[in-house]
Amino acid sequence: MTQHPEPTLRLRVDRESLADNWRALNALSGQAAAGAAVKADCYGLSVGACVPTLRDAGCKTFFVAHWSEVETLLAHVRPSQIAVLHGPVRSDDVAYARAIGVVPVINSRAQARRWIEGGGGACHLMVDTGINRLGVAPDELSDPLISALDVDILMSHLASADEDNVTNTRQLESFRECLRLVSHRRSSLANSAGVALGREYAFDVTRPGLSLYGGIQRRELIGSIKQVGYPEAAIIQLRRLKRGDRVGYNGEFTAERDIHAATVSLGYADGFLRACGSDNALIHNGGKLPILGKVSMDMVVVDLSEAPDLKEGDWIQIPFDLPSAARQSSVSQYELLTVLGSRWQRY
Repeated sequence: MTQHPEPTLRLRVDRESLADNWRALNALSGQAAAGAAVKADCYGLSVGACVPTLRDAGCKTFFVAHWSEVETLLAHVRPSQIAVLHGPVRSDDVAYARAIGVVPVINSRAQARRWIEGGGGACHLMVDTGINRLGVAPDELSDPLISALDVDILMSHLASADEDNVTNTRQLESFRECLRLVSHRRSSLANSAGVALGREYAFDVTRPGLSLYGGIQRRELIGSIKQVGYPEAAIIQLRRLKRGDRVGYNGEFTAERDIHAATVSLGYADGFLRACGSDNALIHNGGKLPILGKVSMDMVVVDLSEAPDLKEGDWIQIPFDLPSAARQSSVSQYELLTVLGSRWQRY
């Protein structure tokens, strides 16, 4: 079979920094054990690169959103270590969970009934303490269906942990009350930002996600969290712009001088959105290569004045310090990661 050509997009995953981030969040969790949210293909950085690294660092509980995400994890961790946050929405989900041994998160009385009637077993239970997204209401915890569950982790989710907000305290108090109302083995409230709120939010298991992969939502995490993803794109054409030439859709950029430029294999189909382009630059050996005109679906054009020796096929770095990139683009750190797309060679 003919070998696939080398791609023009590559994304290096710094496994050492990923492991360090998990260890930092685990330490901030105090007596609690840090799990890992690995949904959305580890927020875009790939299960194959990230889950073995997290496992080897000491992580023992892994959270995905969809049942379709389970299979890729099974090569790396035991089924009982995998929790599916969306729960058994259909009877097929129940059959799959029981056959494979993964653990569903029950979010409603309907899901509880479905799980019990399908044979039941250990599960996790989400209680809604104020985000109004997923989870049973606190006043439903005394329902016989809920009482009949074999709950391992009783969990809730913080709505505003990235802010200094009274909502955090209210949810903490509500969750503490819920702990008395249903039998369970472990409890969990804090996401990445919740870990930074303090150890009173940690309980038995924390569920960091974004911060594992380099995201920083609160100032308390600065200095503890390292960049993990390092994307690069290749030059696919060199060009000479003359004074007065217009670049890209709608001719948004007009050259005020002759410019040595390059077209780069990178666009919003690869998670580099138009919002990322305005007043932004790519990087080569520390020098900035300003983006000229609009980002298009598959390409950007950059000024090579600071790197005149670059040629077609050479690699250019894309700024991906998540807090800085989010401020520049007004795109959230979560979105910057999860919209990366499938064309990147992750290594």
